Amino acid sequence: MYPLKFEPILKQTLWGGDKIIPFKHLNVSLPNVGESWEVSAVEGSESVVANGPDKGLTLPEMVRKYKEELVGEANYARFGSKFPLLIKFIDAKLDLSIQVHPDDALAKKRHNSFGKNEMWYVVAADKGAKLISGFAKEITPKEYKERVHDGSFAEVLQTCDIQPGDVFYVPAGRVHGIGAGAFVAEIQQTSDITYRIFDYNRKDKDGKTRELHTAQAVDAINFSDVQDDFRTAYDHVQNEPVEVVACPYFTTSVYDMTEEISCDYSELDSFVIFICVEGSCRLIDNEKNEIALQAGETVLLPAATQEVTIVPDKAVKLLETYV
Repeated sequence: MYPLKFEPILKQTLWGGDKIIPFKHLNVSLPNVGESWEVSAVEGSESVVANGPDKGLTLPEMVRKYKEELVGEANYARFGSKFPLLIKFIDAKLDLSIQVHPDDALAKKRHNSFGKNEMWYVVAADKGAKLISGFAKEITPKEYKERVHDGSFAEVLQTCDIQPGDVFYVPAGRVHGIGAGAFVAEIQQTSDITYRIFDYNRKDKDGKTRELHTAQAVDAINFSDVQDDFRTAYDHVQNEPVEVVACPYFTTSVYDMTEEISCDYSELDSFVIFICVEGSCRLIDNEKNEIALQAGETVLLPAATQEVTIVPDKAVKLLETYV
């Protein structure tokens, strides 16, 4: 097997902006692109291989064809033919709705789906851009319903000013929202289940207010999820991987590189995804497969990959994630 790139799946949204297409160096004209799904096995939005002999196959077809060789033995035993991660870029020209995601147990019971634990890496941020993550003070389910009803729910949420390089882990149950001017890379479980709590009374293109899931969200919300700052603190170090999130669903590290690095994956029983958020580089694996990667691109290394050497073109910033 060889390193895989996929065709981006562009999603136009009410709140989408104009940053994704130039960031990804795409030659298309499309307004209000809010998301680019980079690696996806979500039904109806399956990624398609863009390079090499398997070009044209979908990600689920690849998992069925290569099994453990692609995803790793433990992942195949745990998830079968379902690829476990969804990778996105998100460009919020306007505020996204305030929302929450169910955990595995609730999502399985209600939707026969994975839950949705996720993380954000801030790629870019306009002046004054913010993210909402968790509560600023503890509230009860009763107060939640009252505040949603009277429009004051946002007053009890923790709002953070952001800058590029900020990392937020957003476990299932944490109320959150992406604010206008934020451009993030998102790594999450393969799930498209979102409970929308508040949507700023917006109307869609047909003049209808979007559906809210206030009642369903009650069972999903962690009401005691209170901190001063939900940002993940980490050391900004060059030329070595810095782990920023390690959870049962994925492990993610930041690579800020000006020098060549070799990564030994011989003991790792998982695929590895690299998301390029700045600069460009070349990846060369132990089979001498070579692939170029630039800002806005994502590559999936099969679990069969033993080693990869990353060669920056001057400088590159990457996110590395695996299960």
